[in-house]
Amino acid sequence: MAYSQPFPLAQPSTKATQQHFAPDLAVRLICPECRDPNPNIVEEFSSGDLVCGTCGLVLGDRVVDTRSEWRTFANDEGDDPSRVGAASDPLMDGIEQLDTVISFQDGGSGMARELQRAASRSQSSRAERNLLTAFRDISSWCDQFSLPKTISDIAKQLYKRSDEEKLLRGKQPDAVIAACIFIACRQAHVPRTFREICNMTHVTKKTLGQCYKALEQAFNLTPGASATNASQAPSTGPESLVVRYCNHLDLPPKVQSYCADIIIAAREHGIADGRSPVSIAGGAIYFTCLLLDSPKSMREIGDVAGVSEGTIRLVYRLYYAERFKLVKQKWIDEKKANINNLKDDTTR
Repeated sequence: MAYSQPFPLAQPSTKATQQHFAPDLAVRLICPECRDPNPNIVEEFSSGDLVCGTCGLVLGDRVVDTRSEWRTFANDEGDDPSRVGAASDPLMDGIEQLDTVISFQDGGSGMARELQRAASRSQSSRAERNLLTAFRDISSWCDQFSLPKTISDIAKQLYKRSDEEKLLRGKQPDAVIAACIFIACRQAHVPRTFREICNMTHVTKKTLGQCYKALEQAFNLTPGASATNASQAPSTGPESLVVRYCNHLDLPPKVQSYCADIIIAAREHGIADGRSPVSIAGGAIYFTCLLLDSPKSMREIGDVAGVSEGTIRLVYRLYYAERFKLVKQKWIDEKKANINNLKDDTTR
């Protein structure tokens, strides 16, 4: 069964594809004596024979038993359901996944270390070892950032595709991994900012931007595409950041919905255009908290959003000047919001 390749290139390469051969599954086995179009073929695994169930003619011998072998290999008594190891990883396709582990107990002769070194050289190439190291780093960083396994798998797919196409040759592996995690967060609808990714991976913003732009152009991710098609994916907008910031500030759910509506209304009227999404999200949360009488200080919001109080105050002033365009009259009529709670901060 053929699966679509994750993250196809925007401009596919013109390399000659190698022809693959597979068995013809349309071949049917019938008994030469009965010649029944719907034969009753019986596999006798005890004797290893393939027998016609109608006339008893032996059609084949030495049949391999493909059933589960529920034998117990444990040292202790009891069931041992693990008979073939862990499931195969599709990300490791083409790489040997059955490792040989050599014990450290060699009586102090040092032979175990030499055997382990020889085994590591013979089992995998340098490219495979680098890929496994990158996969471990992606899993470690995603765990530190409390990101789900879905994002980790998408980042691994993207890193493997970039490594196969040699797109970022010469770039630091940490920078490539950071760019893959940034794109994976966007694909999974939980975007993170450049600043958050840089703080986690200790990669400069310039290097991260270069790697991201290269992957974006190579895999047609402008302005965003999923791992299998070119559908639109959300960018790191202020609406997506508001939900996370409000959760960290322990704000009620209504603040999130009201704040998102205010951000959308501000964008339609061109208010605070050109500001970064993080600044807009911080200023909008402060504006909404005062409007709904759920006050939070600028310092608290700034610590969560990672912006200064002056930046939040600047966006708030822009919103306050156009407050009658941003606050819906329905909110005031239903007494869900009080526009008089907003304070004039232009005098500071």
